Amino acid sequence: MKIAIDGPAASGKSTLGEALAARLGYLYFDTGVMYRAITLAAIQQHIDIRDEAALNALARQVNIEVTPPHVHDGRQYSVWLNGTDVTWQLRQPQIDANVSIPSTYPGVRQEMVRQQRLIAEKGNVVMVGRDIGTVVLPDADLKIYLDATVEERAMRRHRQALARSESSDYTSILAAMRKRDLLDSSREFSPLRAASDAVIIDSTGHAITEIISRVMQIIAMHGTGTGNVASGRAQSVTPG
Repeated sequence: MKIAIDGPAASGKSTLGEALAARLGYLYFDTGVMYRAITLAAIQQHIDIRDEAALNALARQVNIEVTPPHVHDGRQYSVWLNGTDVTWQLRQPQIDANVSIPSTYPGVRQEMVRQQRLIAEKGNVVMVGRDIGTVVLPDADLKIYLDATVEERAMRRHRQALARSESSDYTSILAAMRKRDLLDSSREFSPLRAASDAVIIDSTGHAITEIISRVMQIIAMHGTGTGNVASGRAQSVTPG
């Protein structure tokens, strides 16, 4: 199977994707780290985030690798930018506030999509992002759109930062997340939206264990062989 998981920031899609991949023995790939890495590279190289031509060129130049965790500090994977571990740097508020801008550039997205499809061609993959079910893997066997209120998502990100002993301001995170949601959903190229045949799950007020169990039930009901799990139209399901 190829499983696509989409949704806004901090909806729980990365945790869900990692858990599903572990249970199924599949490759877990969070595509959002590519856009975060490019944003970090632009900041490090003092490139104006709003310079579309420069960001398109940068996307073709940087070397981004995603590997299993090489240290045990709570990370889901390790992200390398030109050979340097930048995993936690990619979660800084400065990246959160700016990553949606490069991700709107067609040149950047086209290069990232090309690389993502090459990985998916091998099959048995859980791919997480914002346009996986609609653009990257429109033929995915199962498409999930995971959502939650912006207030709950901002609080999750705030608590994650505090757990890493980092300074964090909930109000600032909430404002940045609202701005990012607007940019992601209104961009002309690959906007954030649920695929027409996605399973839509609202994680507000639900533990991630409930979400994982519900999705595993969906997979079990349909089996893990070939064939699309979705019914051909969007459907909302309740966790638990």
